[in-house]
Formats: sequence, C-alpha cells, structure tokens
Amino acid sequence: MTLTTPPGPSTATTPAPTTPGGASPGGAPLVEGRGELSDAVVRALGSGTPPVYTPGAVLKADPWGEDLQLALYLMYEPHYRGFEGVDDAREWDPDLLRLRQALEARFLHALRTELPKAPRTVEDAFAPLLVEPVDLSGSLSHHLETEGELWQLREYAALRSLYHLKEADPHVWVIPRLTGRAKAAMAAIEYDEFGAGHADRIHARLFADLMTDLGLDPAYGRYVEQAPAPLLATVNLMSLFGLHRALRGALVGHFACVEITSSPGSRRLARAMRRCGAGPAAEHFYAEHVEADAVHEQVVRHEVVGGLLEDEPALEEDIAFGCAATVLLEDRLETHIRTAWQRGRSALRSPLPESAPSCAAGAGAP
Repeated sequence: MTLTTPPGPSTATTPAPTTPGGASPGGAPLVEGRGELSDAVVRALGSGTPPVYTPGAVLKADPWGEDLQLALYLMYEPHYRGFEGVDDAREWDPDLLRLRQALEARFLHALRTELPKAPRTVEDAFAPLLVEPVDLSGSLSHHLETEGELWQLREYAALRSLYHLKEADPHVWVIPRLTGRAKAAMAAIEYDEFGAGHADRIHARLFADLMTDLGLDPAYGRYVEQAPAPLLATVNLMSLFGLHRALRGALVGHFACVEITSSPGSRRLARAMRRCGAGPAAEHFYAEHVEADAVHEQVVRHEVVGGLLEDEPALEEDIAFGCAATVLLEDRLETHIRTAWQRGRSALRSPLPESAPSCAAGAGAP
C-alpha cells in the first residue's frame, strides 16, 4: 500500500525541530485515533514527523464520521492548550496544516450541501430563534428538565465539556478582525465570559465546578476519548470559523446563534440540576447563563451583528450561514443523544461509571 504525506513543497519525513520545554504541561493527553486520518495525526503529533496516509484517504473520508472529525479536532487543539508531550511549534507545522486544509474543505462542503436553502439574510436566520416554541417535546433541555435522570445530566455535561472548558476562546479570534461598534461590543461580551476580571467567575471555571458537583473529572480534554463525532463537529465548527479571517462573518453568526438560544435552554437546565440535586455549582453555572446571555443576546444582535453589517454589509450571507450551520450541528447532536437514550444506551462512546440514584419526579420549582 502506498503512503503519502500531503502534497506541497515540504514533505520531509525528518522529525520537526523541538524546543526545550516547548511542550504544553497543561495540555490534554493524546487519544487513540479512530481511522486512517486520525491515526496519522496522532502519530505525527506524538513523533514530531509529518502525517502519513494513503492517497485518496481525504476524499474517501465521511465528513461527518469519527475519523475526520477527530482528526480535525486534534489539529485544532494545538491552537488552544496543546497536548501533553507535543511541541507547541507543531501548531504551525506546514504538513499538518495542509492536511487540515483538505479536511476543512470536506467539512465545509458537507455543511453547504446540507444547507442548500439556508437563510441568506440575518433576519431570516435569527427570527425563528427569537420565539420560544410552543411544543418543546423535541427539546433535549426540556427532556432533562422534566424527566431526565442524573446519569443523563452527567453524560450531557461530559459531552459539553469539550466546548465549555474552552468557552468563548475561539470567539476571541474575531475581535481583531472587527472595527468600531462590533469590536467594542464583542470585547465587552467576552470580558463577561472571562469573568469580568475575576478568575473564579470565568465561565470555563464555573463549568469545571459543575463537573465536580456531578462527580466528573474537570480536567481539560478529559472526555475527548468518549466524545462521538456529532459532538466533535460542534466544537470543530467554531474552531474552523475562528481560525479563518475569511469566515469572520460565519463566526459572528455562530456566536450570535449561541447567545440567542442560550438563555431559555439554560433556564431549563438549571431546573434539571436543581430537581436532581446535582449541587449548587451545577445549578449556578446554568443560572448564571440565564441572566448573562439574555443581556448578551441583545448586545450581540444589535451591536456586534448590527455593527458588522454597517461596516461590511457584504458579510450578511456569511453571518446567516454561520447561524444555520450552528443550528444544523446542534440538531444533529441532539438527535444523536436522544436516539441513544431512547435505546437505553449511552450517548458517549463508552459509558461513565455508575453514579448516584435517580432524580426526584417532577420538574421542580421554577
């Protein structure tokens, strides 16, 4: 079988230069691959050599599958906290970047293919999100609020930890790409996300406290191994949008979509945590987001999105696409979780250890 490194001017197979002390001590451990491409990335990161894989592997890969989504996640992570024992210089390794570019193209094509009739205006994209549905029977947060079990809350938190332990980080990348009203408003929202100057109020820290209340390991990257492709895709989306200036409009659309939909869902999840006796930190994380994100939603729509459209009206379709792509991937994830639970199995790739008894009946006090 013929193996190859990505095409381009640099295909040397000698190890990349390392810098003494250049590995991230706070990074997550590398996980096992789930196919040819992610295996190649794991080997490349672990050995300091270029990724090696068979010709055509990228084009054959399922853009929604475990292999491609994990490979992307692994190549994005050096832009965050990195991996244990992996030189920080690999963040800009040209061979990894060539492979990442090819996988990103597959991912973006799949998104656009799934959204042939995506909204083209900000109004069309956001209007449906501004009205609470009358029928919440298909809502995952409603299920957790009214009848979810403690083990389901723990699974949900373990899954979401891949996002919430880096909450707001990828959105910071858009700030230097904005001007005027949009820049000022985005910086103000991010200041809140990062604790408004208080380390113990950083939202990622609050989520780590939630995990501790639920008997989960709050270590960064702890549950990557158990995270399925639909979850990885939701995290990869914001990394994809955040790392490309050309997708700045899509990143703003993603951020606005998250903020608009956060407050109602957080209210239901706070009630779920209370009903199940998950603990004060578990309830506080979502209670904090009810109020904060209700404010952020107004600021992001009127100042961030409004300011960006004022400065760069040509980005309106990109903003709408970012919102539509976010909704698409969140719906795919919810379907994955609900399907697994309805079949009586874990939504994780391997279940968490047994925990406390079931929750009390009823939705609890509002």
